[in-house]
Amino acid sequence: MSTNQSSANARRRFLKLCGVACLATGVAGNRAWAQAEKLTEDDPTAIALGYKHDAAAVDANKYPAKKPDQNCMNCVLYANASDPDAQWAPCAIFNNKLVAADGWCSAWAKKAG
Repeated sequence: MSTNQSSANARRRFLKLCGVACLATGVAGNRAWAQAEKLTEDDPTAIALGYKHDAAAVDANKYPAKKPDQNCMNCVLYANASDPDAQWAPCAIFNNKLVAADGWCSAWAKKAG
């Protein structure tokens, strides 16, 4: 076997292993997300930030800056990149606990785009 063939085989093996590693990481990440804990409205951080599973249930007197079109799904902190249609996804502000797509909290920040 020539040096070029040996190098080519080594590169092929490396690329296959990289592909397997990436796939395994993605599957593990999705599994972790699927097993993540849903945020409850009585969580101390949720209470402090006025989180509600349904944005329509937010107290407008307490949070007058909240607009009708604001919800977790269009917040920059809502991490739904792997499934844009997910009804629950991790939120950075709540230590990646799952929040409702239709939810809202006072940490809401407009997603770019």
